Amino acid sequence: MRIAITGGIGSGKSYVCRLLQQRDIEVFNCDTIAKSIIATHPAVRDELCALVGVDDLTKQDLGDYIRRGTDYAARVNAIVHPRVAEAFVDSGMTWMECAILFESGFDRLVDRVVVVTCPEDERIRRITARDHCDADTARRWLALQMTDEERLQRADFHIVNDGTTPLEPQLGTLLAALNP
Repeated sequence: MRIAITGGIGSGKSYVCRLLQQRDIEVFNCDTIAKSIIATHPAVRDELCALVGVDDLTKQDLGDYIRRGTDYAARVNAIVHPRVAEAFVDSGMTWMECAILFESGFDRLVDRVVVVTCPEDERIRRITARDHCDADTARRWLALQMTDEERLQRADFHIVNDGTTPLEPQLGTLLAALNP
């Protein structure tokens, strides 16, 4: 069985995945693999440079392009996502962390979906602290992603990571449900 962990930026899905890794559950991180592909795959870099209109792509160039709106993000995703999906399938791993699981179509690669949620004000606080950006930039990132409500409608499991609700009991319940 293949399982995806998803949630919006700043929801704490990576933290949940670290807790799973402490339980010896290896998790494929789509963001990490996407960044690696963008940095090292010559054909991807060439396609992205042409798309963004630069000779040498930087993280700032790509971020600025994506933040223009969902159509721009979709153009980047059309280049990068097929390679990430292929890497996941080739990895043979059964757990995946993917922030934009449904938007990317990666939900088709898994059997169960776990959504991690957190209140928006806490997510903005986490994003601004982690990425050293202002709240408006964080809100623009949030606006590019599906809402928690939309994700939860398609979820099999829900983990609340608001900083006050204990995570370990939720993980125990999740793992028991997945391994009866």
